[in-house]
Amino acid sequence: MKKKSIIMFVAVSMLAFIGCTSIPAGLGPLKVVDKVDAQRYLGRWYEVARFPHSFEQNLVGTTAEYALRQDGKIDVRNSGFEKTLDGAYSEVTAVARIPDASESGRLKVTFFGIFDSDYLIFGLDEKDYAWALVGSDTRSFLWFLSRTPQVDDALFEKMKQIAAGQGYDVSKLQKVPQKPR
Repeated sequence: MKKKSIIMFVAVSMLAFIGCTSIPAGLGPLKVVDKVDAQRYLGRWYEVARFPHSFEQNLVGTTAEYALRQDGKIDVRNSGFEKTLDGAYSEVTAVARIPDASESGRLKVTFFGIFDSDYLIFGLDEKDYAWALVGSDTRSFLWFLSRTPQVDDALFEKMKQIAAGQGYDVSKLQKVPQKPR
């Protein structure tokens, strides 16, 4: 367990450092969604696809769960299984906040009470809150999230088009294996 904690600490440290890199030439900041209803965004989200990065390497069945705290911030629990859907369970917790209420799609997530990382919601099913696209201004991080473990091909293509329209190289996407419901 101690080894996992050290690995997660190093990974989150790297994420915080990478999050400080600049926006690629020719691209501005991500255009985030106009409004996010935090109450509707709470709950479990399945990671359908993502860009590869060291802190989620070998994790499958990954989910993110969000719960409102009494202070108005949001508890975040990211979890997954190592290598296979029956592998060892791994999780990391964090706290999210919306620094500017006029841009509710731009959140900051704090890991270990020390490291801040951007959590930018730039695509969202505003009717049902059934899917979301989350990334960073640097275009280094990208997650396709869904309320269900899988999405159909048409929705996946729509999500890819939105991401590509914001300057993401979607050829880097990796689908995330999930247990069917």
